[in-house]
Amino acid sequence: MALKAYGLVSEAHRAEAALATVIDGDTTLNSKHSTLNSSWPIGEPNTAYAQYFIGNSYLAVLDPATGLCNVSFEPGCRNNWHVHHGAVQMLICVSGRGWYQEWGKEAIPLVPGTVIAVPEGVKHWHGAAKDSWMQHLTYHANAQPGNSNEWLEPVSDEQYDTLK
Repeated sequence: MALKAYGLVSEAHRAEAALATVIDGDTTLNSKHSTLNSSWPIGEPNTAYAQYFIGNSYLAVLDPATGLCNVSFEPGCRNNWHVHHGAVQMLICVSGRGWYQEWGKEAIPLVPGTVIAVPEGVKHWHGAAKDSWMQHLTYHANAQPGNSNEWLEPVSDEQYDTLK
């Protein structure tokens, strides 16, 4: 993984272990836009954070001890701009197609195998493409005591609609 090239060997091992996790259960979810067929669990509707998302997302906690979760985004779903204080957010795309963008930079496509280490304090968003479900694993690395998320403004339709 590219993480090793940046000296993040322990993070690369964690990402590899997460990708190697075997999940049981029915993970097929249909919508009027497309179907998600994945070996990763869809989870439950992400109602606790729904106010910070445009569209519907689903959350499956895979390992409560480490905070490893799988987040499923329906087509067009994205979270608001946000910042993680006191932690690096790790994103590992495992299914579908989506986007990741840092404030002031071009959006980066998310496809299975894409690994993003979101630096602490960087304003960003992530979500599905307009025409595809997207799932990513997420957890926090280098978490400091008192780490937190700061939720900001939604990603506007004008911003999002420029992505292809």
